[in-house]
Amino acid sequence: MNLTHIEHIGIAVKNLEESIPYYEKVLGLKCYSVEEVKDQKVKTAFFKVGQTKIELLESTDPEGPIGKFLEKKGEGVHHIAFAVNGLEEALSETEAKGIQLIDKTPRKGAEGLSIAFLHPKSTFGVLTELCEDKNV
Repeated sequence: MNLTHIEHIGIAVKNLEESIPYYEKVLGLKCYSVEEVKDQKVKTAFFKVGQTKIELLESTDPEGPIGKFLEKKGEGVHHIAFAVNGLEEALSETEAKGIQLIDKTPRKGAEGLSIAFLHPKSTFGVLTELCEDKNV
């Protein structure tokens, strides 16, 4: 697998409007993008620290993945995302090594990335996202 860097760290929050000021006013970061990803039932806000992004995730539906996460675990770190070259190949290689895939094929994520998740039961409790920017 050809990981290039940590693409982002996803953090589940109850409310973006209440959460964004902490990152901007306390940490001094700038929110550069807010986007809704309808098929994932989530609204996102992005900040950049060096090459790595912080993605805040607000549920738009209590039955969506972030809504269920917030109900079960509350606010906090939801996933870590790695940038990869060759996402389809990385998924095949990962599955061949016995890792359970949530997404067997890539799907569209925020910021136009192709994404796929690895199941935390196979990754020592860490929901892992693989991302590829096909526009680079």
